[in-house]
Amino acid sequence: MSSSTLTFTVRRCQSELVSPIAPTPREIKLLSNIDDQEGLRFNIPLIFIYRHEPSMIEKDPVKVLKHSLSQTLVYYYPFAGRIREGDNRKLMVDCNGEGVMFIEAEADVTLDQFGDTLQPPFPCFQQLLYDAPDIGQIIDCPLLHIQVTRIKCGGFILALTINHTMCDASGFKQFMNAWAEMAGGSHQPSIQPIWFREFLMGREPPHISFNHREYEQLLPNTTKEEDTTTIVHKSFFFTHSHIATIRRLVPLNLRQCTDFDLITACFWYCHTKAMQLEPNEDVRIMCVVNARSMFKKINRSSLVGYYGNCFAFPAAVTTAGKLCGNSLGYAVELIRKAKSKVTEEYMYSVADLMSIKEHCLYTTVRSCFVSDLTRAKFVEVDFG
Repeated sequence: MSSSTLTFTVRRCQSELVSPIAPTPREIKLLSNIDDQEGLRFNIPLIFIYRHEPSMIEKDPVKVLKHSLSQTLVYYYPFAGRIREGDNRKLMVDCNGEGVMFIEAEADVTLDQFGDTLQPPFPCFQQLLYDAPDIGQIIDCPLLHIQVTRIKCGGFILALTINHTMCDASGFKQFMNAWAEMAGGSHQPSIQPIWFREFLMGREPPHISFNHREYEQLLPNTTKEEDTTTIVHKSFFFTHSHIATIRRLVPLNLRQCTDFDLITACFWYCHTKAMQLEPNEDVRIMCVVNARSMFKKINRSSLVGYYGNCFAFPAAVTTAGKLCGNSLGYAVELIRKAKSKVTEEYMYSVADLMSIKEHCLYTTVRSCFVSDLTRAKFVEVDFG
């Protein structure tokens, strides 16, 4: 059976709030200027799929995950709070211990029935994460929405949404690792979480030291773009052979570029070609760059355990004519140069820009936005 035509029944228990198992501080914590920018005010859906593990035969994954979640929230207690909006739409966390949403469920389906390729868009995701908040619903509601579904073959599916203003991929991986450690019997996380959002709160006075073209506010000037009705959600799987073939399309001096830069350049080229834009129209691609290793002026130990958003997405900009009229190496070089701009000062400059322009949104006109989640290594999250 094709996963796209798969149907199954899910039986759910009543949703409930899971709170920290022990008392936690009651306080208000401000989010950083990187956290609360307009482009991060949404919920991210994730799905983790675990096959049957014979050694866990007498353990109920739902009970183990629920109990260990309450233990983990003692250390990551802001996740048990609620996002509030203050003056000038500044976001903050009310650490009130209210809890995260949790649903226990069972499904009459086996993992094999989903087919050989488990890729997004995942079939029947709404059944595996029931009553999830709308993508932009982040104020005054649970910061995590979780459903753990037992499946017939003995495995389980963990589906959830996370409020992006709270963390990036690296930060959320840290939370998930801590949760897995607690599920495995640890008494505390191996990496202690650190809030420390003040270092990206913006300087006084603010000083914008870069030309942040990723935040340029443009008006669409063609009728071809912005038509979201023609967008099709589809996954593409690149084998080593595919990547090797694409790599031969770039000059020798650029063939040592990363797979990410290569695939991103190819995607940018194909997307621009498909848009059929005028040759003189600007196009841009923005790549997420984790900036944790860039900070030299602060004690590096201060960032061990930091789970807030700590990335930038610098824009590579050219015209449609130049992008499509040059070899693929042209796009690769533009992407590499854009990513290299991200430094400690670049991050401070973005934070200052957010304080001056009040949480402005990144450019969406004739733009692509690409993130490499393989480096987050979510596959390593092991609940046993």
